[in-house]
Amino acid sequence: MTAWNAEQNADFRGPLDVTRAATAVVDAQDTVIGWSPAAERLFGFPPDEIIGRPLATFLSPGPSPSVPPLRSRFRGNETHVARHRDGRELVVATAVCPLSGGGAAERVLVATELKDLRLWESQLALLNGLATQSPLGLAIYGTDLRLTWCNAAYEQEIGRPFAEFRGLRADELYSDGTFLTKGHPPTLDGVMRHVLDTGEPFLDLHFQGRPPSDPLTVHLWSCAYYRLQDADGHVLGVCEDAFDISDRYRAQRRLALLVEAGRGIGTALDVVVTAEKITEVAVPEFAATVTVDLSRAVLEGEVPATGGAAAMALVRVAHRSAEETDRDKPGQRPPPPVKHSPREYPSGSPQYRSLSSGGLVLDDTTLVVPLRAGNSTLGLVTFVRSTGGATFDSGEVALADELVARTAVSIDNARRFTRERTASLALQRQLLPQHVPQQSAVDLAYRYLPTDAVTGVGGDWFDVIPLSGTRVGLVVGDVVGHGLQAAATMGRLRTTVRAFAQMDIDPDELLSRLDDLVGQSSEELWGELGTPEADVTIGATCLYAVYDPVSRRCAMARAGHLPPAVVDPEGRVSFPDLPAGPPLGLGGLPFESMEIELPEGSLLALFTDGLVESRDRDIDQGLAILGGVLGDRHASLEELCDRAVAELLPDGTTADDTALLIVRTRELDRSQVAEWELPAEPIAAGRARDLANEQLRDWGLEELSFATELVVSELVTNAVRYSEGPLHVRLIRDRTLLCEVADTGHTSPHLRHSGEDDEGGRGLFIIAQLVQRWGTRYTRSGKTIWTEQAFPSTDEPRNSRE
Repeated sequence: MTAWNAEQNADFRGPLDVTRAATAVVDAQDTVIGWSPAAERLFGFPPDEIIGRPLATFLSPGPSPSVPPLRSRFRGNETHVARHRDGRELVVATAVCPLSGGGAAERVLVATELKDLRLWESQLALLNGLATQSPLGLAIYGTDLRLTWCNAAYEQEIGRPFAEFRGLRADELYSDGTFLTKGHPPTLDGVMRHVLDTGEPFLDLHFQGRPPSDPLTVHLWSCAYYRLQDADGHVLGVCEDAFDISDRYRAQRRLALLVEAGRGIGTALDVVVTAEKITEVAVPEFAATVTVDLSRAVLEGEVPATGGAAAMALVRVAHRSAEETDRDKPGQRPPPPVKHSPREYPSGSPQYRSLSSGGLVLDDTTLVVPLRAGNSTLGLVTFVRSTGGATFDSGEVALADELVARTAVSIDNARRFTRERTASLALQRQLLPQHVPQQSAVDLAYRYLPTDAVTGVGGDWFDVIPLSGTRVGLVVGDVVGHGLQAAATMGRLRTTVRAFAQMDIDPDELLSRLDDLVGQSSEELWGELGTPEADVTIGATCLYAVYDPVSRRCAMARAGHLPPAVVDPEGRVSFPDLPAGPPLGLGGLPFESMEIELPEGSLLALFTDGLVESRDRDIDQGLAILGGVLGDRHASLEELCDRAVAELLPDGTTADDTALLIVRTRELDRSQVAEWELPAEPIAAGRARDLANEQLRDWGLEELSFATELVVSELVTNAVRYSEGPLHVRLIRDRTLLCEVADTGHTSPHLRHSGEDDEGGRGLFIIAQLVQRWGTRYTRSGKTIWTEQAFPSTDEPRNSRE
């Protein structure tokens, strides 16, 4: 139980009140002649044992020297040490009242325990303090909801003597006030009536209004309402406690604004988005209108010039007003985007003064704060309040300065990111294939997911390289590390692979040459930097495959890379047992090629380990998941790429760069290929011309007959002259007309300018003028000279399967 216990029942009669205190009536000789039940409870003596005995039987004759005298408004109070019937000592407070009118009764003595009197005095002090000194406004409204009493704080809030507003209703005193707290009656009278009817109190209701003593300022109070009743339970009215929390509320709003700014500002590495965030945060809670003007150099990722800030070229990038916030609501048209138009401020304007001084400027209801990062001014933020509204106080100026400082840091970070990303994207466009042309040999789809999502580049790469004879080279590689250094190394390797691929060499030989080049460059770099860890090329892996749509054969080799996934037309998945070979740059072991036949419609998936390996999953599990995805025969290549990424990288992120290239093999129709074997004899050139002309007539390409005759005649003549064994002539009608002559020789003709006296050497030069391109492809049995010719019109003969 509390000090206001149930026994007292909120009874404000003092403990020395004769109706409650231990009471004794004594005669002139201090003999007890009267004894109350309360006295029996306090001292333990029943009436028959104490009446007729002297007062000193239970009470010391003088005040107790060990207890300080009572500091009470009641005179005549003293403290005594009393003795209980059981021998205990009690410290009591007493008061004596003389009696008149004759008779034996001389005076009345009342007594209570000192602690009870002290408690009662504290209660009186509390009530007196609430009435006169408490900052908490207290008011009592009767059952008719009219004011019957208030304390000094409430009277000061009204600004008039209590007698002038006594009997008014609360809604009459605060006619324009509103409750901010929801879930209760909306008016003061409604809240009080609910409390009177139900007895249910309301606590911490936030009420906003203008007090009569300060009608120009909006205040906020935390209010409590509870019912008052007497000792018998009769309802007397309702009490209102109101504490002005305006300063605390403003501080909380400022803190909430900073928290909201921390959540919103700086979350996007975009200069304009960051500028728009501060306008969203500040309107309408802090200002009616907010605008952000930035230097044009900032938008381009550069640092503004430090001199001549007043003449800085500003661009309006964000604007927001309180009226526009209503348009953001559902069903309303969104505000139009801000045009990045130049802004010029006249001399003497707050913005001009802020740029000139480099500091904030407060001009009535306009506050201009510069966006500063280091020694540079990035722009301005202008806060404007409506005409007639409150000006910015010192706390709000400090808040605006903090908001703008946070925004400046975020804008500067976004500016740096813009500059770095521009450079990174330029590098990416140069290093990775941004558009893979359609190939006759395969249909393809790919995905590239760098770990460094900020720059968008990484160390993995893939490539699709058109080769002679409608063949296609497929490459996937992985460079150790991430970011720009790995990307630069990746670009060197990709360029080198493309150069070697154009030589039409076998996959194992290509990797051998690439390995030698990596080893040489690494040794040179170690010599300069003195540490092998400086080059991320060491340990790079690569897989190179060449697919021929005429023979449906695919030759491949790998340097420390994962083998590809092969899916036959029936959906069966396998991972060929391709000899691994060491990673690039390590040397020591040879690379080996493997050749397999791929039926038309087979899938070949090349990928890096970032796709199938993770911290919580080993490679075997990843390969099993990938195989399950690729086994769907009815899905398109794009769908397979999306599903592979979704199932193997469900959160969209990876601890390692990821590259995935999926191709579906095609076969050139036999009607598109014409092939002949001829003897290495002089008559072979004429025979080859006749066969070529006949085939061109069948294909409807008579316009190419003249050039093709020259090409075939020259190539066959050279083969007869410089090699032995049978010759093979092949024409392929694809996106261009391909002509190939294969022999058993290993010497390649060279393009040269013949002298005026030379009888030969002009044939290959003439051929080079008639065809788009030409080259030599070496095989184990000899070489093949090939040429490509464009079709005579835009109506190209197409592959019958396209």
